[in-house]
Amino acid sequence: MKHIPVITVDGPSGSGKGTLAARLAEHFGFHLLDSGALYRVVAAAALARGTPLDDGAALAEMAQALNIRFEADGVHVDGVHLEARIREEAVGEGASRVAALPQVRAAIHDLQLSFRQPPGLVADGRDMGTVVFPGADLKIFLEASVEARAQRRYNQLKNKGLSVSLPALLASLQERDERDRGRAVSPLEPAKDAHVIDSTAMDIDAVVSVALQLAAGVGLGKTAQT
Repeated sequence: MKHIPVITVDGPSGSGKGTLAARLAEHFGFHLLDSGALYRVVAAAALARGTPLDDGAALAEMAQALNIRFEADGVHVDGVHLEARIREEAVGEGASRVAALPQVRAAIHDLQLSFRQPPGLVADGRDMGTVVFPGADLKIFLEASVEARAQRRYNQLKNKGLSVSLPALLASLQERDERDRGRAVSPLEPAKDAHVIDSTAMDIDAVVSVALQLAAGVGLGKTAQT
C-alpha cells in the first residue's frame, strides 16, 4: 500500500497548534484531524446529557455511538453543527478531564487512525506523535509560555465580544497543563524525535515558515500545493 504521509502537531492548550495544523493541511492539500475536538465533542455531549465527566465506561460507550464529521465549517455531531459549542471554555475544561480517562482514549483511538487517508494527514493534539501516529513523517511539538497562551486566548474571546477574565484564563490554563502533563495515560510531552518550536515570541507566519522548512527537510516540500 502506498505510504500516506503524516505530520503531527502536539502541544499545550493555546500554543497555536490548531492554527498551525490547519495552515499546513491547506498548504499540502492534506486531510486535517483536530483530535482535541473529538474530546471536546465527548465533553459537550456528556454535559448536555448529564453524564458524569469521571464515568469512563459511560463516556466511552457514548463516544463510540457518536457520528462525528469534520467539514469546512467545523465539526458536525449526529448531523448537528457544534463548532461554536465545543469551543466554549466549559467544554474545553471538560475535554481535558475526559481525555485523562483510559476508556475514552481507547474508544476514539480507531477513529483517529481512520483520518489517515491519501494524499496525507496533518493531526494536531497532545499525543499524536507519541501514541496515535508514532511513525509520523514529521513531528512538531509547539509550545509557548502559559502567560502568552492566556493572553492569546483572552484576545480571541474579547474579539468575539465575550466577557472574560485574564487571571481566570491564566489559572485555568495552568490547571489544565498540570492535568495534561501529569495524567497516567498519554501525558502531554514531546516525542523523542519531535521538533520543538517555542512560539512565545513568534507570530503564526513565522511558526508556519519554520514548520515548512522542517517538512522540506523530510522530503514533504515536493508535495506542497501551489
